[in-house]
Amino acid sequence: MTMRDLLLEVAHTYDQKAGTRAEVPGQQVLRSVSSREDLGVAEGWSVAGYGGNGSAAKAPWIGVFDLKINTDPKTGLYLAYIFSTDLKHVTLTLQQGVTDLSERISGKRAFHAHLERQADELYGALSSSLAEEWNHRPSFGSGVRPEAYEAASVVARTYAIVDMPAEEQLQQDLREAEVLLQLVAEADRAMRAAREGGDENAAPQKPKRKRKSAGSPEIAFKPGNSSEYVADIAAHQQIKGRKHELLIKEFVEYIEARDYDAKNQGIHPKDLILELTGVVESDTPHWLVEAKVIRNGNVTAAVREAVGQLREYSYFLYRENELVAPHLVALFSEDIGVYAAYLEDQGIAAVWQSGDGWQGTSTATAWGMVD
Repeated sequence: MTMRDLLLEVAHTYDQKAGTRAEVPGQQVLRSVSSREDLGVAEGWSVAGYGGNGSAAKAPWIGVFDLKINTDPKTGLYLAYIFSTDLKHVTLTLQQGVTDLSERISGKRAFHAHLERQADELYGALSSSLAEEWNHRPSFGSGVRPEAYEAASVVARTYAIVDMPAEEQLQQDLREAEVLLQLVAEADRAMRAAREGGDENAAPQKPKRKRKSAGSPEIAFKPGNSSEYVADIAAHQQIKGRKHELLIKEFVEYIEARDYDAKNQGIHPKDLILELTGVVESDTPHWLVEAKVIRNGNVTAAVREAVGQLREYSYFLYRENELVAPHLVALFSEDIGVYAAYLEDQGIAAVWQSGDGWQGTSTATAWGMVD
């Protein structure tokens, strides 16, 4: 079972009216989550399902916990897949624990205002380029706990059950959310320490942020088969900026001195293909390189585009044509930070410009592309 399978199974089997008895199918699914090892959760993280205690939860959910940060959903920070009360949507959200806090703050309005203020404060500690695509307010439906979850959400991404993304996309989103949780937790620790130290400017008051409604992303083009996909690529002239072409040019000059032959003519829509100098065997995989200029510091967008295009090209332009699958390389104009480890996990090597040289991930080093 994958994470996608689990989310769909919960949506299709959960029944609030059935209660929380051991034999209730939806509750059985949720209770089995903590023992699963096939959900793609990273090492050092745990996962658990929640369907209520005593009475069934209106909005069932699955928690994903970084063991170094927090394992108690009643307090602290964690990730959660929270279902709407009508079970038509599920949202991956970075949550603040609400249970303990609800016992200390009386009044629904004051409680929600406190949660929203803290959520805005934590969101403000993130790089705007990293967090903007997650700047959504979820909608879970009516009820004490669902409404509290909405107020407690720091960042979120919502999926429609009838149009659930592929497992690969869900795992990519989960990796991003893991990074966001770690950054928010670090900022939270720093702000708490500053407050305890009497720093009144530790968290200056900011205007309430404007959050977009959390909806499923729209698909502008949905090909019916691989030939339509290839035709769609060919029909759209890819406008490449001068920085993009310069990035490729400088990389080619560099990589050809390291016993690689580079080709970027007659391979549209691919950016670049690399082959080892002197190797001519047709069954030897070459290296497929996708180049991305990081604009306005938006590393997240550049990485996401690179992963998407490399995966699509590998499938439609190679596997569908029964060609040898290429090695995948993402090329960037600057350091990609925490996404280097993410790309390695996805089987994609990364190389980026650094000062007057080049750096890369461990796989790129093993291939001799960087030192």
